[in-house]
Amino acid sequence: QSSGKSSVLESLVGRDILPRGTGIVTRRPLILQLVHVDPEDRKKTSEENGTEGEEWGKFLHTKNKIFTDFDEIRQEIEAETERISGNNKGISDEPIHLKIFSPNVVNLTLVDLPGITKVPVGDQPKDIEIQIRELIFKFISNPNSIILAVTAANTDMATSEALKVAREVDPDGRRTLAVVTKLDLMDAGTDAMDVLMGRVIPVKLGIIGVVNRSQLDINHKKLVADAIRDEHAFLQKKYPSLANRNGTKYLAKTLNRLLMHHIRDCLPELKTRINVLAAQYQSLLNSYGEPVDDQSATLLQLITKFAAEYCRTIEGTAKYIETAELCGGARICYIFHETFGRTLESVDPLGGLTTIDVLTAIRNATGPRPALFVPEVSFELLVKRQVKRLEEPSLRCVELVHEEMQRIIQHCSNYSTQELLRFPKLHDAIVEVVTSLLRKRLPVTNEMVHNLVAIELAYINTKHPDFADACGLMNNNIEEQRRNRMRDLPAAVPRDKAAAGVPVGEQGEGGTGNWRGMLKKGEESAAGQPPFPSSPLKSHAVNLLDVPVPVSRKLTAREQRDCEVIERLIKSYFLIVRKNIQDSVPKAVMHFLVNHVKDCLQSELVGQLYKSALLNDLLTESEDMAQRRSEAADMLRALQKASQVIAEIRETHMW
Repeated sequence: QSSGKSSVLESLVGRDILPRGTGIVTRRPLILQLVHVDPEDRKKTSEENGTEGEEWGKFLHTKNKIFTDFDEIRQEIEAETERISGNNKGISDEPIHLKIFSPNVVNLTLVDLPGITKVPVGDQPKDIEIQIRELIFKFISNPNSIILAVTAANTDMATSEALKVAREVDPDGRRTLAVVTKLDLMDAGTDAMDVLMGRVIPVKLGIIGVVNRSQLDINHKKLVADAIRDEHAFLQKKYPSLANRNGTKYLAKTLNRLLMHHIRDCLPELKTRINVLAAQYQSLLNSYGEPVDDQSATLLQLITKFAAEYCRTIEGTAKYIETAELCGGARICYIFHETFGRTLESVDPLGGLTTIDVLTAIRNATGPRPALFVPEVSFELLVKRQVKRLEEPSLRCVELVHEEMQRIIQHCSNYSTQELLRFPKLHDAIVEVVTSLLRKRLPVTNEMVHNLVAIELAYINTKHPDFADACGLMNNNIEEQRRNRMRDLPAAVPRDKAAAGVPVGEQGEGGTGNWRGMLKKGEESAAGQPPFPSSPLKSHAVNLLDVPVPVSRKLTAREQRDCEVIERLIKSYFLIVRKNIQDSVPKAVMHFLVNHVKDCLQSELVGQLYKSALLNDLLTESEDMAQRRSEAADMLRALQKASQVIAEIRETHMW
């Protein structure tokens, strides 16, 4: 605070423009752009602006107003500071922008920042020091900025707050330049020689000493030009060996040189950035497309492009291949072979069939006569019931493919046919046409898939070669198992009795009213008749209709065998049908839904949308599109101009 920062800036400008005084005067950042104007340019600009003077200023907040009176500029800065920061020492981080045009300045942009204070005064908040520090860091942390650390010569350099703060963001000192002010105010018998030679604290960009006007000089309206002359005389007298490497003029030249070198170092990267941005805006502009001249040609082109892209997405030859997830043809393939295939494979051939169900079906198919052989009708009934279960997953497969065909529409309009986003009405119309085409094909495809299952149900082909093989194999197995069972029977039971299944034992074992009691726990007789009571005295009437239907019971060897035969036959035949369905459903879906939509899409879109009455409506751009197009074009022009300016930059020498 009060080290002479504003005075240094003023001497660089060569005019009184900044509010001065004691205490904290700079309470908002002031971004000061110095623009060197040649005498010829100056005349031209003066005529355009109607200004007389050779130097003038402009504020960003007063738009195009031109200030030729520098006292007015100072008053405007004071007023603008008070407008935002109040009039009692408060600070604000909102900058004031000022441009000074003059033949006496070098091209430089400077930022005047509030100095660090430790104790709050006036309206300042308790954390004023932290606030000012944050504000300073906001500006000096930018790696493209050069830090001017201003310290008064009559204080100890080692305690310089400015250098300390600069070190925090620029530890190597690559972009810090030290300025030592108030050389003329040092104690008698001391000088700043060691400091200016860099012996106290070395600074890479150098240390430059300056002598500013005192407050008395300012009050007496001493001109900056006179002050610079006096400064030169003071340096020659006091520091003759260092005179030509210190002073305001040398500081201005050094800063200009640093700025130019810095710009030159940044140019390649800047150029690259501008080129990248220009390319981005160019592609953005291309995506907005040209304003439509020939409507019918544009419409036809967009429809054709969409249809082609839709088909390509299904075939897998689309320009924009999705990497995040499966889409289009790949997803349809996944549905057929993974989702549908696995679902079918998980269908248990005997699912939902208990042994009792099988037995009941056999008995029902026998009618009133006990059967000698397993009736075929029971096999047909049961196998049809199992095959019917394949219909639901097959219809679900159609549904999934239909959903994916619907998703492809979105994929095409998002990635491939981005021009469609320009014409929301056309986009909606295309979506509507494709959706209704898909909707129309859905019942046809479902019908076909339903028929595929119905065909399998219509004729149970027991002469199917695969089935015949399975039967032959199975008969051999059953025969072998029967022989094994006979061999394993306990020796006590005579073979003929065991084979004939004659009932053994007494009635009393399970009570009369229960099925197990009537049929005994052992084997049921082949014809399933209840055993005779052992004694006529014990007998009493049994109401056969009251006998409960068995929930589970032990089967006889014959029943066991019959059930096994039927279950194996069902399983064998079911697997044959499942294989057929697994093969034919995807083919049907491809033919009736996917390929049909692919073949008819273009003609359907053209037929529904390519009508002169619809042209104007469909090709209405979204409202902000024209605006976005012109903004992108302006930005592109600005970037091209910037690129041109960079190409022309040469190092400029002033003074």
